[in-house]
Amino acid sequence: MSDITIGTAIPSLTLPSISRTTLALYAGASGDHNPIHIDSDFAKKAGMSDVFAHGMLSMAYLGRMLTNWKPQSQLRKFSNRFATITQLQDVITCSGTVVELFEEGGEQRARLEIVAVNQDDVRTLIGEAVVAL
Repeated sequence: MSDITIGTAIPSLTLPSISRTTLALYAGASGDHNPIHIDSDFAKKAGMSDVFAHGMLSMAYLGRMLTNWKPQSQLRKFSNRFATITQLQDVITCSGTVVELFEEGGEQRARLEIVAVNQDDVRTLIGEAVVAL
């Protein structure tokens, strides 16, 4: 744990741009076939310019970033709020920073602020995670 201090940045994760294929594959994997994410005509009738990414897809990206850093078995808390819609062609980068080190139940833990941003540095998800060290 000595190499992890308050302010430590965990390795970021940048994904390929969101494509229609990405959305179709995620819909199939998640079972979320809401037409607003996969049917352009439906999305336009709903007042959107086109389909857009499932919020949980970006949350999955944040989870992947965390488990690339520490095994899933060490994840104690993972939450976020959706800040803005992730559009087609957005390139999402996930990052996190240790903001607190503490002990709970005899276990050393780190609290992280985590965020997903698009290519314009607009925050799409803002959250928090706690991992055992």
